[in-house]
Amino acid sequence: MLKGDSRDPAAWPRLLLTLLAIALLWPGIQLSELNLGVLLPDSQNEMGRFVAQFWPPAHDEAFLQLLFKATLQTLAIATAGMALALVLAIPAGLVASRALSLSAASRGGVPSRLGRLLRWPVRGLLIFLRSVPEIVWALLFVRAVGLGPAAGVLAIAITYSGMLGKVYAEIFESTDQRPAHALLQAGSGRLAAFAYGTLPNVGSELLSYTVYRWECAIRASVVMGFVGAGGLGQQIDLSIRMFAGGEVASILLCFLVLVLAADQLSRLLRWRLT
Repeated sequence: MLKGDSRDPAAWPRLLLTLLAIALLWPGIQLSELNLGVLLPDSQNEMGRFVAQFWPPAHDEAFLQLLFKATLQTLAIATAGMALALVLAIPAGLVASRALSLSAASRGGVPSRLGRLLRWPVRGLLIFLRSVPEIVWALLFVRAVGLGPAAGVLAIAITYSGMLGKVYAEIFESTDQRPAHALLQAGSGRLAAFAYGTLPNVGSELLSYTVYRWECAIRASVVMGFVGAGGLGQQIDLSIRMFAGGEVASILLCFLVLVLAADQLSRLLRWRLT
């Protein structure tokens, strides 16, 4: 660039990329039928009436007892679903990962053909489990086991086992394999090599991701309540049908407190492990 020339040499590429992004996004906006006109002053009265229904939040004793029970049920759905998901995700993550491969430890990181044949079906199972959204599983289980929290627990367990298993396998493989391989070559068992060679290096990351997924499970359990899987979602669906805006506001505030508490728990656990 010449002395005194203040032009940005990357200006034209940035402009072209911006135009390209607009050209790609515009058809998507049209297909989504996004209309910001509903937020303009022409609809201000309707929006005002809608928002006014949420104030004041419902706080009578009978509703608060119902809200407390629904909150506990939401936590139970998320926690029980995560517990069942971990039962499958932990062993599946170990099998899908090359971290505890005896052949890889003895051949300098090259896994055997038999190990690959065992890992690929497990990885395919994990892909299938996480490919179907939990709301779809909830719809299926509501038909199979009936209305109630059991459908939500099973839906979270299936979907999140696939998510957790995949990420666990990637975390196991991304850490330094030399301590675990050294233990395997010394004659240690695979579980002992994992417990003393791999787990200390990835424990905080595993815990952080697990707590994050538990937070996601809380949100998912609320969404699945709209299809009859219990918890806060089912209660908010009933309140919306009854046009009880104050009850909806109270449920949303309770849900906000749940997410904030889960976030603080994640921060505390990460702080204790670092």
